Amino acid sequence: MPEQEREERLAAAFVELADAFVDDFDAISCLQLLATRCVDLLDVAAAGVVLSAPEGESLEASGSDEHSRRLERLGVEWGEGPGLDCFRSGRVVDGALLANGRPHASWPRFAPHALLSGFTSVTATPLRLRGRTIGALSLFRGQPETLPLAQLRLAQALARLATIGILQQRAAHRQSVIVSQLETALHSRVVIEQAKGALSHRHRISVDEAFTLLRGHARSQRRLLTAVAEEVLNGTTDPPLPRTETTD
Repeated sequence: MPEQEREERLAAAFVELADAFVDDFDAISCLQLLATRCVDLLDVAAAGVVLSAPEGESLEASGSDEHSRRLERLGVEWGEGPGLDCFRSGRVVDGALLANGRPHASWPRFAPHALLSGFTSVTATPLRLRGRTIGALSLFRGQPETLPLAQLRLAQALARLATIGILQQRAAHRQSVIVSQLETALHSRVVIEQAKGALSHRHRISVDEAFTLLRGHARSQRRLLTAVAEEVLNGTTDPPLPRTETTD
């Protein structure tokens, strides 16, 4: 590929990735784009990705084609493979899938499937930023030679861009959730205070007594306090005052 054309394709890939992590964000689709562009720009046959969920309790997988996607998904299912080793260690994993005529010993199920797909070597680099690893990018080759260092550096730059985009989107989502929770809590507080005032005025009792009445009614009905408070305000619920015992 001519140098000028390569530079233009490289610049386009960075712009495309940056745009993908802004508009209609979907992490797996964006990582599939990352894998596809690695195949376009690097001397690799395919690329796969694994990504941890925000809570870190599960892994998702994708790839540049059906073979790599299936490999990564099987690796997640089996708990083995270069991508998982890279994700767990946070370091580059570089090795032949076939050594001394046998599949890689650390990947007893993954390696044979990779070999059947025509891959003989792999390099995996982490999706990592400031000591935090959220996934891995695996680069599969059809020849036994390791990926040249310059190409590995380019793959790491693309992976870093993807990692930044994912972490920024997750941070924005968390912030949005927090704001929503605060707004809900504030709304609940306002509704409950208004309901207390309405009951206090309606039954000519103190605000504290009104709150006790409201809370007791919600508990007896096994309902949320805010829901009962809203019904008090719209007039569909009127908790009765507790009966007072009289003596003869």
